[in-house]
Amino acid sequence: MSERQFGTRLTADGASFRLWAPAAKRVDLLLEKSQPLRRGDDGWFSTEVAGVKAGARYKFRIDDEIDVPDPASAFQPDDVFGPSEVIDHAAYPWRASQWRGRPWQETVLIEAHVGTFTPEGTYRAMIDKLDHLVASGITALELMPLADFAGSRNWGYDGVLWYAPDSAYGRPEDLKTLIDEAHLRGLMVHLDVVYNHFGPEGNYLGRYAPSFFTDAQTPWGPVIDYRRPRVRAFAIENALHWLSEYRFDGLRFDAVNNIFEPGDVPLLHDLSLAVGDLAAATGRHIHLVLENGDNIASLLDPAQEPPRGKYRGQWNDDYHHAWHVLLTGEAKGYYGDYQRSPRRDLARALGSGFVYQGEAAAFWGGKRRGEPSGFLPPSAFVNFLQNHDQIGNRALGDRLENIADPKAIEAALAVTLLAPNIPMLFMGEEWGSKAPFPFFCDFHGDLADAVRKGRRQEYDWAYAKYGNEVPDPLDLSTFKSAVLDWEARNEARGKKRLALVRQLLAIRQREIVPRLAGATFGEAHAADNCLLTAHWRMGDGTRLRLLANLSNSEIAHQQRETAGSQIWGDDISDRLPPWSVFWHLDAG
Repeated sequence: MSERQFGTRLTADGASFRLWAPAAKRVDLLLEKSQPLRRGDDGWFSTEVAGVKAGARYKFRIDDEIDVPDPASAFQPDDVFGPSEVIDHAAYPWRASQWRGRPWQETVLIEAHVGTFTPEGTYRAMIDKLDHLVASGITALELMPLADFAGSRNWGYDGVLWYAPDSAYGRPEDLKTLIDEAHLRGLMVHLDVVYNHFGPEGNYLGRYAPSFFTDAQTPWGPVIDYRRPRVRAFAIENALHWLSEYRFDGLRFDAVNNIFEPGDVPLLHDLSLAVGDLAAATGRHIHLVLENGDNIASLLDPAQEPPRGKYRGQWNDDYHHAWHVLLTGEAKGYYGDYQRSPRRDLARALGSGFVYQGEAAAFWGGKRRGEPSGFLPPSAFVNFLQNHDQIGNRALGDRLENIADPKAIEAALAVTLLAPNIPMLFMGEEWGSKAPFPFFCDFHGDLADAVRKGRRQEYDWAYAKYGNEVPDPLDLSTFKSAVLDWEARNEARGKKRLALVRQLLAIRQREIVPRLAGATFGEAHAADNCLLTAHWRMGDGTRLRLLANLSNSEIAHQQRETAGSQIWGDDISDRLPPWSVFWHLDAG
């Protein structure tokens, strides 16, 4: 791995400060006193200062006009507009020093937002809940983005200082303690990172490094110009920063279809190679996962160990959308592409990965979407029934529990948690939480007004239907409503759902995980009578079979002898009850 270019680092005598500011004529370091930085080649400014220790705070002054934080700041104790703090990452005493991660096949993810996971909303408060996650059968905690954002609350996708974990949740050593405690319990920790845009407030790069961006726009701001080596290095070094300094076990890359690369600069390829070098050098399992609306199957290879240009898997929105339409009947927006036959779409997702593998999609403007994906292992697909987007982008931020039949949800969980894909839950889903997760942020002035206006324009139908019931994303009460209802897991309904999830994940650990390496897709079929059947060839040569009645009515079923063992479901008769699910393992 090459030496880092960005950020401040401690030296034997003090600290080295560097800033890439190709548009600046002069840069001064504001420490105890102001001192100029030397201009070097290709827009770099740098200096070394003796006597600087961890905890020192500093800013950069650009052309005697504006004071800015370090874009690679390790910590911002006073938010994005304050000074950056020098952090000694080597000082943290890791207890789980021998931890090397877990194989991808063992992954059961739960996505969580630090600020709403507990009433305290901190890294350290999450530690008290780790034993619950382990006992539930979860093996990987995935944190929504932590990169420092403006204000005290945010989903995390408005980060502007990519290297600094947001101070609203605690200090860097608090985050390391959370990860360390998770590793001591055998729990992986993954992080969501955003490389397709910067947030709208607190990003000064356009002032002193305008070549960071092109004139084009993403839905959230100007396109980042990854054709430039310095810009590409900023993202790659950031990924390595989280993986090495904080020892995250994996990264999930947000909406990579909105990373625009004119000239075919392979950022994702180069980033995977760099992470592969880190994994090889440390002997660690490191998992890279994409969110990619373009369904590019050729980017995926869960068996590549360590990563060498590929990614373990992708969040499978197609799988979610088919289930959501089936369970709720909703067909607005992108759900319209799945309303014709959600059971057949679900069968296709179970039988070959994506639903859209090159077919035209109406929501995508009629363009062809996706690539054939049946050649991939099933573990290339991260399947889920809920996540932050699918809950939070609803008018009221309401969960599936509020809009679907509990019996149908239980059937969907029985399919999702035992299928040979990688399953993911959203925080609280394991006990059927009804706590909403609406969109929230903490902007002020014109930007706050623009956010309100933008939400109204994007979800005009929701405001027309619900009016003032739609939560104001800027109101503190909206954020507070999203805090998890941990007491609900002790109520009768919560206990019942949690017992179901724990039982399913125990079966997964015992019967599915040992056979997942080398598993391949088989066939899946949705009959006109709503009966779903599917099978997969597992890595040990056995065949995993699914039989499910995904309807509100009994289905007549012609019984067949099944060699092997039934691992889930009641006794099969010639009448399958509504929303019943059966799993078998046989010799194939």
